[in-house]
Amino acid sequence: MNIKISSSHKNKEPESGVLYIVGTPIGNLNDISLRALNILKNVSSIACEDTRQTKKIMFKYELNNSLISFNEHNSLKKTPKIINDLISGKSIALVSDAGMPSICDPGEDLVKYAKSIGIAIVCIPGPCAALTALVSSGLPSSKFTFEGFLPKKKSEREKILLEIKENNKTTVIYESPHRLKRFLNELKEYLGGERKIKVCRELTKKFEEHIGDTVDEVIKFFEIKNVIGEITIVIDGKSNIKQKQELNQFKLKEELNDLMNAGLTLSQASKYLAKKKKLSKNVIYNMHKDIKD
Repeated sequence: MNIKISSSHKNKEPESGVLYIVGTPIGNLNDISLRALNILKNVSSIACEDTRQTKKIMFKYELNNSLISFNEHNSLKKTPKIINDLISGKSIALVSDAGMPSICDPGEDLVKYAKSIGIAIVCIPGPCAALTALVSSGLPSSKFTFEGFLPKKKSEREKILLEIKENNKTTVIYESPHRLKRFLNELKEYLGGERKIKVCRELTKKFEEHIGDTVDEVIKFFEIKNVIGEITIVIDGKSNIKQKQELNQFKLKEELNDLMNAGLTLSQASKYLAKKKKLSKNVIYNMHKDIKD
């Protein structure tokens, strides 16, 4: 594939002694930027979470560069060598398996250490599963909390679940396919089955799915379907539930008023609304009492 790659920035990139944090596609390899390709082509070497994954990009875009394995199993051993290379004037690109490095991977510690000793850090922005899921979920996205992967320890896990329960902001979580059903049942236990969520699977890939609308609906969906692929979960905030309940109650009161103004008795209007909304007549009567008060 012949792609012309320019390298214009503040200075010609890549610069010596700079650690480049390079965002790579989360699925669809066409999502990579021209600037990212230039960096991957021209840095001294690429530190990658899994060389097999990075080779897919290298092969597609006909890039030849040396790859350094850098992951949770060998990061302590590899960090000194990477730092020494940077100090000596080499340029290094840091990439993860997919998306933005240092989010839920050991790149975070490398960047922190490099920054602490004065090494220049430049981010080449790219795709991120958390943001992709959030903005396509239909849930409030201006303010949100990102939890990454929940801890496995029960006490730590319960603490975060309770925080999510009371959080007024949208929450974004990563989960592995084989733990998803367990997590959904935990959400039902702590947040209730009516809390709105979206489970996003295989984002940007051929079989991308956005499954929701509530915890109960998602649990039911996965009762008959195997869970495969990368999973990102978006959970509605607590305040949004209260606002929606208040809005629904307001609309129901308006509808009751309209029916009575049209000539129906309270009993007739209540019976009609109770059947339509699948509520008890007592709920409707109480609303009428609130209107009168």
